[in-house]
Amino acid sequence: MTASAQPKKIVAPTVSQINAEFVTQLACKYWAPHIKKKSPFDIKVIEDIYEKEIVKSRFAIRKIMLLEFSQYLENYLWMNYSPEVSSKAYLMSICCMVNEKFRENVPAWETFKKKPDHFPFFFKCILKAALAETDGEFSLHEQTVLLLFLDHCFNSLEVDLIRSQVQQLISLPMWMGLQPARLELELKKTPKLRKFWNLIKKNDEKMDTEAREQAYQERRFLSQLIQKFISVLKSVPLSEPVTMDKVHYCERFIELMIDLEALLPTRRWFNTILDDSHLLVHCYLSNLVHREEDGHLFSQLLDMLKFYTGFEINDQTGNALTENEMTTIHYDRITSLQRAAFAHFPELYDFALSNVAEVDTRESLVKCFGPLSSNTLHEVASYLCLLPTLPKGEDTTFDKEFLLELLVSRHERRISQIQQLNQMPLYPTEKIIWDENIVPTEYYSGEGCLALPKLNLQFLTLHDYLLRNFNLFRLESTYEIRQDIEDSVSRMKPWQSEYGGVVFGGWARMAQPIVAFTVVEVAKPNIGENWPTRVRADVTINLNVRDHIKDEWEGLRKHDVCFLITVRPTKPYGTKFDRRRPFIEQVGLVYVRGCEIQGMLDDKGRVIEDGPEPRPNLRGESRTFRVFLDPNQYQQDMTSTIQNGAEDVYETFNIIMRRKPKENNFKAVLETIRNLMNTDCVVPDWLHDIILGYGDPSSAHYSKMPNQIATLDFNDTFLSIEHLKTSFPGHNVKVTVDDPALQIPPFRITFPVRSGKGKKRKDAEGEDEDSEEARTLIVEPHVIPNRGPYPYNQPKRNTIQFTHTQIEAIRAGMQPGLTMVVGPPGTGKTDVAVQIISNIYHNFPEQRTLIVTHSNQALNQLFEKIMALDIDERHLLRLGHGEEELETEKDFSRYGRVNYVLARRIELLEEVKRLQKSLGVPGDASYTCETAGYFFLYQVMSRWEEYISKVKNKGSTLPDVTEISTFFPFHEYFANAPQPIFKGRSYEEDMEIAEGCFRHIKKIFTQLEEFRASELLRSGLDRSKYLLVKEAKIIAMTCTHAALKRHDLVKLGFKYDNILMEEAAQILEIETFIPLLLQNPQDGFSRLKRWIMIGDHHQLPPVIKNMAFQKYSNMEQSLFTRFVRVGVPTVDLDAQGRARASLCNLYNWRYKNLGNLPHVQLLPEFSTANAGLLYDFQLINVEDFQGVGESEPNPYFYQNLGEAEYVVALFMYMCLLGYPADKISILTTYNGQKHLIRDIINRRCGSNPLIGRPNKVTTVDRFQGQQNDYILLSLVRTRAVGHLRDVRRLVVAMSRARLGLYIFARVSLFQNCFELTPAFSQLTARPLHLHIIPTEPFPTSRKNGERPSHEVQIIKNMPQMANFVYNMYMHLIQTTHHYHQTLLQLPPAMVEEGEEVQSQETELETEEEAMPAQADVTPGLTDASSSQETSASQTETTVTLHETEATPSETGASSSPEAVPAVSEMTAAMAGPVGVPGESNTPQEATSAPREPK
Repeated sequence: MTASAQPKKIVAPTVSQINAEFVTQLACKYWAPHIKKKSPFDIKVIEDIYEKEIVKSRFAIRKIMLLEFSQYLENYLWMNYSPEVSSKAYLMSICCMVNEKFRENVPAWETFKKKPDHFPFFFKCILKAALAETDGEFSLHEQTVLLLFLDHCFNSLEVDLIRSQVQQLISLPMWMGLQPARLELELKKTPKLRKFWNLIKKNDEKMDTEAREQAYQERRFLSQLIQKFISVLKSVPLSEPVTMDKVHYCERFIELMIDLEALLPTRRWFNTILDDSHLLVHCYLSNLVHREEDGHLFSQLLDMLKFYTGFEINDQTGNALTENEMTTIHYDRITSLQRAAFAHFPELYDFALSNVAEVDTRESLVKCFGPLSSNTLHEVASYLCLLPTLPKGEDTTFDKEFLLELLVSRHERRISQIQQLNQMPLYPTEKIIWDENIVPTEYYSGEGCLALPKLNLQFLTLHDYLLRNFNLFRLESTYEIRQDIEDSVSRMKPWQSEYGGVVFGGWARMAQPIVAFTVVEVAKPNIGENWPTRVRADVTINLNVRDHIKDEWEGLRKHDVCFLITVRPTKPYGTKFDRRRPFIEQVGLVYVRGCEIQGMLDDKGRVIEDGPEPRPNLRGESRTFRVFLDPNQYQQDMTSTIQNGAEDVYETFNIIMRRKPKENNFKAVLETIRNLMNTDCVVPDWLHDIILGYGDPSSAHYSKMPNQIATLDFNDTFLSIEHLKTSFPGHNVKVTVDDPALQIPPFRITFPVRSGKGKKRKDAEGEDEDSEEARTLIVEPHVIPNRGPYPYNQPKRNTIQFTHTQIEAIRAGMQPGLTMVVGPPGTGKTDVAVQIISNIYHNFPEQRTLIVTHSNQALNQLFEKIMALDIDERHLLRLGHGEEELETEKDFSRYGRVNYVLARRIELLEEVKRLQKSLGVPGDASYTCETAGYFFLYQVMSRWEEYISKVKNKGSTLPDVTEISTFFPFHEYFANAPQPIFKGRSYEEDMEIAEGCFRHIKKIFTQLEEFRASELLRSGLDRSKYLLVKEAKIIAMTCTHAALKRHDLVKLGFKYDNILMEEAAQILEIETFIPLLLQNPQDGFSRLKRWIMIGDHHQLPPVIKNMAFQKYSNMEQSLFTRFVRVGVPTVDLDAQGRARASLCNLYNWRYKNLGNLPHVQLLPEFSTANAGLLYDFQLINVEDFQGVGESEPNPYFYQNLGEAEYVVALFMYMCLLGYPADKISILTTYNGQKHLIRDIINRRCGSNPLIGRPNKVTTVDRFQGQQNDYILLSLVRTRAVGHLRDVRRLVVAMSRARLGLYIFARVSLFQNCFELTPAFSQLTARPLHLHIIPTEPFPTSRKNGERPSHEVQIIKNMPQMANFVYNMYMHLIQTTHHYHQTLLQLPPAMVEEGEEVQSQETELETEEEAMPAQADVTPGLTDASSSQETSASQTETTVTLHETEATPSETGASSSPEAVPAVSEMTAAMAGPVGVPGESNTPQEATSAPREPK
């Protein structure tokens, strides 16, 4: 794909096309899953399909998609594969299917794992085919398919079946492919290897000839493949036409090489082979690199390969090499070259005697070696074991250019990776933004390869890990920047004016024309750097715009990123912009540069600082901003201006563009990653290998940690001793006290601690001698000391009865190490998280815990639950902008906590004053925290010690109980506590009470001592920093905030010991990693002790907008998911309490063994049926409406009008039966459909108080993490399954409903999809037409699954439902009308009620007008088309009913108070005689929606 060409979007085939296809007819005959009688296996079918469908269409993606979707691989190809039937067509068909699965991102190896017997034979056939001659049996296109298949194999090393085959290609014996001299040199370097090499030789001798031959073939496979590639590469001409097959083959081959180099297991021995083949030299000298269009991607891939071949790592040990070690390697190479030159080549004496720094640049090397003959160059290379020795008297076969490049590229000085990174500009420029190979458009189909790094299971070093993430994060944000620039600039309509300048025919909210731009400061570089320390400029714009937009521009804050753009349009005034044509040519875009705002300038030209002071009011429309430019970029631009005479970019800008602050934090995150790479980032030793994906994945599990803790206080985790015993099945529980009355929580448990090594041995030998001991838990109940006589002194307690897996997760979280908890929907992830936090807080009061989540919403849920537990709120702190949304009276933000501390200090000093008065001490002890401290020391402690000496038992006689109360010195102070304070029953009890009272007093003074700092620190900022660094014990933030503010936190000296991450499977890999490093290491070690990740990798991954990064680079893989793939042990929560058991079955097949909590069967809400509906879940088939199924007004903006109208009709029906509207949410899988449904709701029922709005209308992806009682789901697509094929999306969609799920879809499409079978087989087992019971009011007493006593009605299609709802509504209006008429004729005693009735009656008349006429409901459905503009105007013209009182709020609260009686009577009236008992349920019950007060 060339950079300029616009990529085509792949159009998925429609159902009718699918059915008409030859493939589909064959599938129905031979392998389709729903066909009962299948024809026997016929090899000819495979040959035919391959030749006629695949090869003939040149491997068209559409044909392959069809085949793969029809389950060709699972049900036909692999099922019948054996060596006897293996053929070229068979092999190629399997490869195509596997590649297609990878392209679609669905699991590819499952089929092979089920039937692994013939896989080794199959794999050997593939290897053989990959080396076949290109003009022979396999064409180049076919061999490219094979290369891609091999690449997938090398990237699937976690699959045992694949690993066992691939390992033979990449282990040490592959060094047979080296030249003998090079092999000798390598073995000499590492003596240990020689031992292994001799062993390999010995083993080879024992093999029989055939096996040895086979082994040699495999070992030499990669070196032979490289030679084959070089021959293909050399056949590419410089300027004549070349077939794209050759180019694609070369690109795929380099991709394979990069992937082999970027994984340590494959790189370890292969890197030497690659070096010995001089592949890079051949590539850089090839014609393909010099072909501008065809070779562009090849060159970019080649640069990536060059980077990885010279990566700073020791291949054998896998350790990262430091800068010094890299310099040593470089010096060794040069000096060995100098020694060879000195000994054998007199013409190189000057070179041999120079110092290294003088001769290690490319120029000086070319100068030294350029004059030598080809033969001499060959001899030098052979002395260095780079080439075989040249036989005497023969000329070299290599050309001089190759030999020279070989020596120069090997010995030239390389710039270090970190230097390269530090010199890189962080903002993208126009060159990167519109380069299709690096930032592909959204239509990336997954066919071609791209010059992008990939995130797989393993990384070479931490530097490699950060670098790949850095590059991907940078490019993903570049993609979003491109969208913003294209949007803003095209809205501004830049045209060429008559005089050749620029004129803007439009306007944009996010962009303004620049009036003046000047660079005002270029600071000197730091020592050792060649770029300025900072570059500042002033940008002046004219804000002649609406006030709210002007405020947005004036509100630009420090560190906000803007873009400076130069356009030089060539199109005359008035030219239309066409979004389908390339953007750059149309607007004449020339340059893009990023900048960061420092601030706006005031009248005197000074920067207005952000602060609490109000901003000065500036006159006029002209505003000037001071901005920071990127110094690296500035230096590069200036260099090219001076050296190449290019124009000065900084004198040409004419547009400045801002971005939404929420999406504009990319620069801060990139700076954070870059800073991490520059610091010696210390990951705890116990985590290092796991993060890189090596070693024993379970090594950080608490059972293998050396610092395991034996005794833990579980505090309020257990509700009773029985709960404790059921929580540890298979364990022997010994309680330290025998009296059952004393066996009450809280409990301390002592676990048997075994070191990892002993455990391994025992498992291996099956010894069981210590099993009894190993299973015994010693439980010690302990009493929490009395905290004082006031009711609020009692600690808050946990009330949740945790299951045994939840307890295992809590136990693991309290122990040091890495804990991963997989929490399926509704299994109480948040409760477990909160209990872990609470237990750590009580067990280790000196430790600090950091909570990180993906969204503010999750953080709010956590905080609301933490506050319900026994955690002192002065230890809680919330960072970031989300604290405004916290639905609590208390403010946990930095300044909220500062205010809390100041207010609490005053409260406590008041208490001290009261205490002082009660003791009759003169003076002002409550003046400051300091004076209070002295008062405690000299007045309170002395009295307490004197009291204790009086009442403590002296000698053998027990003191009198009454003495405790008589001598107690604080009676007057505690006069406001519940009386009597002392019970007088026993000495021990009263003594405990007295000590509790003293603890209460002592706590006042300890808190004051902690708050003393806020007296000394004067500014709010200092106080908030003190809180963050010293006072807070539990600090919460989102992962984005952590990435943005790392620098500030580290600078403050922020410290923490534990991290808990919620929603971990939704966080980008890099945003999960950064929070581990928000503190500086102590003495080179990280103080991190625990890392708890809670998430669910079976639900949706992080959102990546660009398909290429999502699929090709696997950027959507979270760290949590990667750890699960690598094999890190997880605790899988296995009991859900959210949904009915029947609904849970729709998704529990995806989890290990997900069951239900007892209350799901017992509670009435779960056992009662859904009123008015026969089933608790149903899949409703929706056929084309007016001949149309899915439509696509804009690319990827899918809509389905039939489904949208059907969903809204069912929603209205449910509301008319009395369901509260806010208990219903409408979900869909596409944004287009979401907008369409919102439009229809606005038109049909949005402003109607009898119906109202649903709780939410949104997409499945947006609704992750939320739930509602009833979900109506529209799947939209009728041509291809689309992205619902991602099982994770299906799991989210199926698991949002608690009581009822109704899905609208084209059944014939979705039931054939292999990945969705487990859910859809259950859905299709029920009727596919909607079954309703219109005469059954809500709520019903019918049990779920019972036959209803009312009549069931079957709805065949959407128009029928729409008609039905209309008639039902009209019937309701008439019945209510009639009911009010009768009410008006009641005797005078009832008149008070009647007055209100009149107002209702008038309102109901208006409602009749508000309900769309019947003609409007059915034929006119298409009115609610996709355009949002029309819908807005339609909504405005709808008759609105007494807007002041009856329009439901946006949040979706149901009908207004007036409508309450109306609806309930209506349900009773519609129910007929059977409904009469229902009246006694009272109107409020019938419409149990939370009402807004009038």
